[in-house]
Amino acid sequence: MKLFLLLAPVLAAQTVDPRNIKTGWVIPDEGYSDQPYIVKTADGAWLCAITTGPGHEGAGGQHVVTRRSTDRGKTWSEAVDVEPSTGPEASYAVLLKTEFGRVYVFYNHNTDNIRELKGDNPPYRDGKVRRVDSFGHFVYKYSDDHGRTWSAKRYDIPQRDFEIDRKNAYQGKIKFFWTVGRAFSYKGAGYVPLHKVGGFGEGFFTSSEGVTLRSANIHSERDPEKLHWETLPDGDAGLRTPAGGGPIAEEHSYSVLSDGSIFCVYRTIDGHSAFSYSRDGGRTWDAPQYMRFADGQLMKHPRAANFAWRLENGKYLYWFHNHGGRFIREHPRRRSMAYEDRNPVWVSGGVETDSPRGKVIAWSQPEILLYDDDSYIRMSYPDLIEEGGEYYVTETQKDIARVHLLDKSMLESLWNAGRPGDAQVNWTSPPAEIEAPKFPVFTMRSRRSDYGLDDLRAGFSIELRAAIAGAGQVLFDGRTPDGKGLALRVTERASVEITMNDGQTLAAWESDPGTARAGAKPHIVVTVDGGPKIISFVIDGKFNDGGDARQFGWGRFSPQFRSPNGAPRAKLSPGMDLLRVYNRALRTGEAVVLTK
Repeated sequence: MKLFLLLAPVLAAQTVDPRNIKTGWVIPDEGYSDQPYIVKTADGAWLCAITTGPGHEGAGGQHVVTRRSTDRGKTWSEAVDVEPSTGPEASYAVLLKTEFGRVYVFYNHNTDNIRELKGDNPPYRDGKVRRVDSFGHFVYKYSDDHGRTWSAKRYDIPQRDFEIDRKNAYQGKIKFFWTVGRAFSYKGAGYVPLHKVGGFGEGFFTSSEGVTLRSANIHSERDPEKLHWETLPDGDAGLRTPAGGGPIAEEHSYSVLSDGSIFCVYRTIDGHSAFSYSRDGGRTWDAPQYMRFADGQLMKHPRAANFAWRLENGKYLYWFHNHGGRFIREHPRRRSMAYEDRNPVWVSGGVETDSPRGKVIAWSQPEILLYDDDSYIRMSYPDLIEEGGEYYVTETQKDIARVHLLDKSMLESLWNAGRPGDAQVNWTSPPAEIEAPKFPVFTMRSRRSDYGLDDLRAGFSIELRAAIAGAGQVLFDGRTPDGKGLALRVTERASVEITMNDGQTLAAWESDPGTARAGAKPHIVVTVDGGPKIISFVIDGKFNDGGDARQFGWGRFSPQFRSPNGAPRAKLSPGMDLLRVYNRALRTGEAVVLTK
């Protein structure tokens, strides 16, 4: 009993991880729950628009509702229908607040109640698509009472025909499209994102590109019938993938920079997200490129929403998934592998820098923002809200939407990472054998009535620098004769492998191939994070994301794993001149700073 009393405060602190999405506050829904986007109204409330319904995504009864919160997302008012569930499908709403306090909501509406469309065969055996939420009319309603009620009338936004429209199965007479993210304002005009679609087939949408609908008078004109709309960019094509990329460019997210440039990032099926800048209000765009970190390393991202936000401090936050999921046609029972693995969520911090054409954003190495213990759970379609110096995000798993208060210190470290505190073990030029570090316990028997597993969500990092002799070299060996404990070795792929064995469960992962070549002396930080159960490597200041060699640079270990403690003493490789062990999982930024 005495031992439990001593441990209890520690366990309570370790078992609650604010990155775990189950710690968030639920936004109520009707079953299906998508795109929980928020604006702060003129009376100080948060107004959330959400697409919901009693069935799954795309099922009948899908419609748009709004709710208000006056306590930063902890509780919500009763839902207010923007469109009723008994009418034609209404889906995928974004919000814009005008300078005079009116709130507009923009969304897809199947106004003509069309029940099927022409699609490809395969996958649609009869050539008919019966999901009817991604075409029809793009419409808006408005509220002058901060979202408590919505106008009875809805208004159509005319779309200019592009090449992608004229090439669809109806030559543009029926347009295919949807929207996500945020509407935004720029030099007195309002901009609403729209993603034009070319057709339906493998992966559902077979081609897509991004446009914006611009209203020059939305912030001044109070008669909604008199709003003027134009479709940008100029010309016959929207924002597409970089040269040589695939046919999918969608879910465009926009940020206005301090010099008036507009940054746009969007998803593809190429294993990377794409971006572009406009220097003339969205009329023309630079040639699209794939997203990169500030050091030039390509960012990896699947076919999932990836949004960037400009914050009140002038910095940027980028939401993405940090792996290279691509469209794979060889899986006949699955439309696309590229939609998978939206867990965990990673973020990168951005700061503005100068370029010959204007301001651009330089992006930091990635950090984990949110996760779920179930690796198959997918979270996406976020929004970001700042209130009282705090940062909040929304997200959805498609059946549960939540609000999360973020760790402000983690976000600030994205823009200005500091060095970690004192290490538990700190050797320069260590001897060949040392007293083994005391690694944390990850799981233990609970004091609950069922005596089950308590997940302590502990973590650690090992930092070392050593001369690499070649494959098979053991850098660190803290194992017992029967293999229990932790070891680091160099593999035949010139990578560093970590193995952890608790006597019944083995965990292993390795750095990217070529990061530990013979003759080199790399700076290595391996981090074992017991929150999301992820192992990652930062070598010579670069986060290992798998590059071209593998989809994932980070790996998972078993939630049943107990502890990597093994032998009382650990053996070290000759040629090691630095060894530090930290009794917590270092942030990526901290690991990068250690190389400087």
